[in-house]
Amino acid sequence: MTTVDPTQRLIAFSHELDWRDVPPETREILKLSLLDWLAVGRAGIGEPVSGIMRDTGLAEGGKPVASVFGLAEKLPTRMAALINGTTSHALDYDDTHFLHIGHPGVVIFSSVIAVAQQMNATGQQMLEAALIGFETSIRIGHWLGRAHYQAGFHMTATAGSFGAVLGVGRLLGLDNVQMQNALGLASTRASGLKAQFGTMGKPYNAGLAAANGVEAAMLAKAGMVSDASGLTRFSQTHCGENIDPETVLRGLGSRFVIDQISHKFHACCHGTHATLEALALIPVEASEVTQVNVTVHPRWLTVCNKPAPKTGLEAKFSYRLCVAMALAGVDTGALSSFSDANCADPTLIQLRDLVQVSGEDDLADTEARVEILCGADTGRTAHFDLAAPIEISARRDKVFAKARALLPNGAPDNQDEFPPPGGNFDLSDIEKWMQI
Repeated sequence: MTTVDPTQRLIAFSHELDWRDVPPETREILKLSLLDWLAVGRAGIGEPVSGIMRDTGLAEGGKPVASVFGLAEKLPTRMAALINGTTSHALDYDDTHFLHIGHPGVVIFSSVIAVAQQMNATGQQMLEAALIGFETSIRIGHWLGRAHYQAGFHMTATAGSFGAVLGVGRLLGLDNVQMQNALGLASTRASGLKAQFGTMGKPYNAGLAAANGVEAAMLAKAGMVSDASGLTRFSQTHCGENIDPETVLRGLGSRFVIDQISHKFHACCHGTHATLEALALIPVEASEVTQVNVTVHPRWLTVCNKPAPKTGLEAKFSYRLCVAMALAGVDTGALSSFSDANCADPTLIQLRDLVQVSGEDDLADTEARVEILCGADTGRTAHFDLAAPIEISARRDKVFAKARALLPNGAPDNQDEFPPPGGNFDLSDIEKWMQI
């Protein structure tokens, strides 16, 4: 039986990580996720939930410390993390990691950047904290396991809260006891339900996780004490699988799981992306299609299989409409494609109703198989796995192309020339951080 104490191992990692020991490719992937976060956050400013959050933050007031997407004014650290986490997840266009089925970037960057501004931290300090948050939230989500997700918990919010604590705790200089207390406080704050998918509650879950991390770490810094077994208790009470910590934490600090992060290149639920990529491999005209059979892991059938979406937000969680749009030549990478109007478009509805979706246990979460029937032919098939390795150069090209499409003034071709996001979002230090 393992003797690894996951809490103490995670805390040790949060204290020991040194940027100089991080492989160059891992550094670049982290910075590409930072660019991705900036792009989707800036693009999410106009979403209704983002406006509600900004109005709430302004009404609450407080000490101006940290920048907020869409505001000239700065807000208190915790509120900035809450708003930025919500805004950057509002479009559901941010990074994902399938080791735990969660969105690390929106939680981790929203929390550590707010605190980095408060602490006047350097770019290297911020990136170290962010990498700690990514690695620990993903591994904690892995430890909680698929049972936690299947029970209805949103891992972006639950595992994300703990990762945010460890990243923020690094910036605040929490010692071992304080970090343990912060994790315990997070265990009583972490929350978030998959039932919110398709509503404003889903991006709010990400904001809550970012704010939870900031709040718990700050309270621990101020001297608040909590139960030392909080992380373990959380797993026990929230349907965690309690996977052997030795397995989950193996290589922590030397093998970086962020390297397998998946950036989104379709503006919809990541569960639909393997299907869309497989579909793109099949040459076909929409007018030829008589039936489309989509096969995925059964887990996704309760997440992104809304059969007849009525709103653009619901459309992001509909295999049938996503496939219909792709067949009709509607750009699934464009934010404007996921609209109420497209949900009601007769041509798309006709194509949507040709799509059948089923589950197969033998497929991984990252896989999809698509079969297209055209009259009496034998069918054209394709398979795609999002877990297939992608060259760093190809990843860079795709993330920068996405950022150019989303940022108001575009984004440059060279990462070393990446500018501040512009507009009213004042984060001038981002330029320095991107050049580390």
